[in-house]
Parts: sequence; structure tokens; C-alpha cells
Amino acid sequence: MNPQVELSSYPGLDERIVIVRAGDEVDAVFVRTKRFNVMIDTLGTPELCRRALDLLEQRPEARPLVVVNSHMDWDHFWGNAAIAGRAPIIAHAAALDRLRDPATRQVLTDKASEESRFRDVEIIGPDITFSGSMVLNGGDLTLELIHTPGHTPDHIAVWIPELRICLAVDAVEYPIPEVWSRSADDLRLIRSSLERIRDLDARLVIPAHGRTSSPSTVAENLAYFETLADRVGRLSGSRLADPELGSASGFRLEDFVAIPQDMPSATLAFYRSCHETNLGATIEAHGEGRP
Repeated sequence: MNPQVELSSYPGLDERIVIVRAGDEVDAVFVRTKRFNVMIDTLGTPELCRRALDLLEQRPEARPLVVVNSHMDWDHFWGNAAIAGRAPIIAHAAALDRLRDPATRQVLTDKASEESRFRDVEIIGPDITFSGSMVLNGGDLTLELIHTPGHTPDHIAVWIPELRICLAVDAVEYPIPEVWSRSADDLRLIRSSLERIRDLDARLVIPAHGRTSSPSTVAENLAYFETLADRVGRLSGSRLADPELGSASGFRLEDFVAIPQDMPSATLAFYRSCHETNLGATIEAHGEGRP
């Protein structure tokens, strides 16, 4: 069953920015500028994206629409088919590598076998790609697309300097973000991306999961990784080799962050899995002598 789509906001959020919420699955963001409208991510299915555009009253006679795919995770770009042909889709160049990976279509095959809502999904890639950073000048608002790898190789965040708002997508997450792999290099990248977002000194930081706009989430994510590295650094080689370390007292997810009492069990299981990946990357980084 498709989640319900609704429009939302946060205290202090400029009225030109709208949170497009697909239940507990993911938040996209819609930004209205003088020159064009920008949709950051298209949700998990074309049907969800169409519902969102209907709520936003985004019609062909309105301002031109530009779409930004923050990264090629299914819940952020599988709605592209609802946009294809009517608006340019922008993503980082590394997104093309992910689209060429057979694993991308395997995810669709697997999810379509589990839920009928995914059976009509067509994987549509970006029309325009960039390396490094890219700027969309909307006249009154500037959207700076910043490469923030670590969660995925192609991940980008959006910085709106006039409002000091960072649309961090999955580079920042509550309660924790997930590193791309158990590689020390990916761990270094996600920590570097978090530091880059922190250094923006944003007034609001809006991730795609967690329903928060607090800049403190960035510091909390960094503190989580720092504490993880500190605790791993104190362990013997035999403890580090323990495949059940993530379930041991002092190394469980709840030993690092507070878990909301009302968090659904499936969501908690997901973040426990994220924590296991982060722990594995931290152990590898320790073995290589990296911070």
C-alpha cells in the first residue's frame, strides 16, 4: 500500500519551502523561486510523485519545474517516471555508476515481488549530471548542490544561503545516518560530509528521515561516530573480531543514541542494521590506523 502523501513544514521554515512527506517512508522538499520551482527527490513511486504534484498544484502553466535527485536510493528517485519529459532531472555524475550497477535493478525486482505498488516503477535516470558542485540561481533564492558522499557515493545536499537552510537529505539522519559500506574510506567520507554541513552554520538542517529541522542533529551524528571510534579504539583484537560485538553491552545502538519509545519495531531494526554497518567501518578504520 502506498503511504499517504501530505505537505508539511517546520517552525521558522520559509513559506517558499514545502516538506513533501510520504508517510514514514521519506520526505522530499519543494522549493519555489522567482524563476522556477525545484523538487528535491521524487519519492518512492511515480504514483506518490503524482500525488505530491497534485497537492502542490504544479501545472504546466506554472513556473518551470526542475528536479534534483539527491541520490539513487529507491525511496528518493523511483518517482522519476512521473516527471520524465516534463522537467529536467539533475543528479551527481556518480549516480550514473549506480544506475549501471545490476544491483539497482535487482532492488526493484525484489521490492516488486514483495509489494504490488512497485510493479509499475520504471527506473529513470537523470538528464543532467555534474561533478563537484552546481548552482541553481532562482533569482530570489540560490540552491547550491553540494556533493556530500559517504552515505552513498552520489549523495548531494542542497544549501540555500539566503535562508541559511541546508536540505541534508540522508547525509544527516535521526537518530543516525548509515555509511555506504564497511569501508574505512566511506566512513571518512561521511564524517567529512557531516563536517562540511556543520561548517555551513545553518539555521535549519532538514534531513529526509527523522522529522527534524534542528542543526543539533549534525553535531549529534558526528558525536555518534566519534564515540564509536573511541570505544572501538579501546578494544583488543579478539573483541574486535567478535561478530556479535554490536549486540554486546556498550556497543548496541541504544548505548550511543536515545531511541524514541514510539519508534516502530521495523524502523528500529533498520537503524540497528545501519549501526552494524557503521561499527564494521569503524573497526576497519581502526585496523588501518585512521581516526
